[in-house]
Amino acid sequence: MTRAAVPGLSSRYPIGEQLPALYADDDFAQRFTAGLDTVLAPVFATLDNLAAYLDPRVAPADFVDWLASWVGAGSDPRWPVELRREAVARAVELHRWRGTRRGLTEALRLALGVHAEVTGDGGAAWSSTPGTPLPPASSDTGPLVTVHPDGDAPVDPARVHAIVRAMCPVHTLCRVEILPGPSTDEGR
Repeated sequence: MTRAAVPGLSSRYPIGEQLPALYADDDFAQRFTAGLDTVLAPVFATLDNLAAYLDPRVAPADFVDWLASWVGAGSDPRWPVELRREAVARAVELHRWRGTRRGLTEALRLALGVHAEVTGDGGAAWSSTPGTPLPPASSDTGPLVTVHPDGDAPVDPARVHAIVRAMCPVHTLCRVEILPGPSTDEGR
């Protein structure tokens, strides 16, 4: 989409009408300013509708991607435009829940349309004795993120892992399990 030189778009503020009376009947001045009106009409139209450009629900599709960069929303060009609009509109909410179970499950649902469950908390170890050695690292510690596709569409493991890495707390190693079919939980 382009906002330059929209054919047939007239300026709401023609320059020729704002010239002093001396130039009102000058054919050259009127033609020259009409050319400027053609160039400036899209600029005025954009400025007149600025609020709509900043609202992700009604902004042009290319502006939605630009707005996503403003608010740090995860936006993938492969997503349909409606999903990108929702990601931008919910960016503040998702940032607020980042690093929590709710934030992780909502991010996976929004980005991939999957149902996710987070179990475990990563655990913690402490000692009241100074100089105690650190506990041994274990590969099965950390939260487990179980992903169920909501439909028949396959889930892209690389995208799941990328979202989990981005949404899990930095100090936590999150494990991911992708199941082949939809969840059979009755309480969903």
